Amino acid sequence: MTNGLGRIPAEKVADNVFKLIDSDWMLITAGDIGSFNMMTASWGGLGVLWSKHVAFCFVRPTRHTYSFMEKNSVFTLSFFEEKYRDALNLCGTKSGRDIDKAKAAKLTPAKSPSGSVCFAEARMVIECKKIYFSDIDPKNFIDKSIDVNYPKKDYHRMYVGEITNCLIKKSNAD
Repeated sequence: MTNGLGRIPAEKVADNVFKLIDSDWMLITAGDIGSFNMMTASWGGLGVLWSKHVAFCFVRPTRHTYSFMEKNSVFTLSFFEEKYRDALNLCGTKSGRDIDKAKAAKLTPAKSPSGSVCFAEARMVIECKKIYFSDIDPKNFIDKSIDVNYPKKDYHRMYVGEITNCLIKKSNAD
């Protein structure tokens, strides 16, 4: 369960989205409490698309999390306080194919309201229902220097999710 987290409307998120994603990082998680994987990410965003509050994130097909994103209709984005930086580093450099990342990172998996997975230690969780995906196509790079991010040509898949729940530590909730 998501004890310690209170629900707020998405438009009440007070964080600077650029800091939140680019420098604070997030864990993208898909699956259910019995079988899931998560990965650290610093690419993505929050906004409005098709008159819906949305979050978007990017996952390379080579990542273990990719198969979980493909199999599941819901994903979560979990955000943490700075004291969890080592856990985020571990989740961004180790594969769930090789280790139990939650255990190794000392994070406690919790069931999200829609049955996906978030983490008890998170200060904020954004739960999303997948509504769209698109594969990055290098032919569409107007700025050709972007391709430097893909030395292995393993282009990301972008997932857009409608925000269904936004949970924040009750001490931080309105």
